[in-house]
Amino acid sequence: MSINQNEEFRPKIVAFCCNWCSYAGADLAGSSRLAYPADVKIIRVPCSCRVNPMFILRAFEKGADGVILCGCHPGDCHYSTGNYYARRRMTLLFSMLDFIGVENGRTRVEWVSAAEGVKFSTTMNDFVAKIHKLGKNVRLGDLRCKN
Repeated sequence: MSINQNEEFRPKIVAFCCNWCSYAGADLAGSSRLAYPADVKIIRVPCSCRVNPMFILRAFEKGADGVILCGCHPGDCHYSTGNYYARRRMTLLFSMLDFIGVENGRTRVEWVSAAEGVKFSTTMNDFVAKIHKLGKNVRLGDLRCKN
């Protein structure tokens, strides 16, 4: 399958959002009619600490161009310390991604509360713009899916 030269690159973004804050922030952004690209596919998780690093690797393997993890602000987690675990886990994952050759800007962690619809929209727009500059992810593609 080849990409037409006239066809504009549209990055595939996976956003893991915690149920209590970030997903509610996305909902507020939508109900406030704040725009963010439809290329962002949101996956609701109970807490940001429930995102296994393998989920992020699998997203890249399945064709994602960027992955963002959104959770509650530190100290405001519904499960007390979940976002601290997520922050520690993602720091380790980012160093591993750097080691295997995935560009530094393809992953991001952001803390967005339920009252920050504007921040959610702005964050997603900025992330999509950054991924658009980086271009298509070709480093972690699943070779079994190629024709």
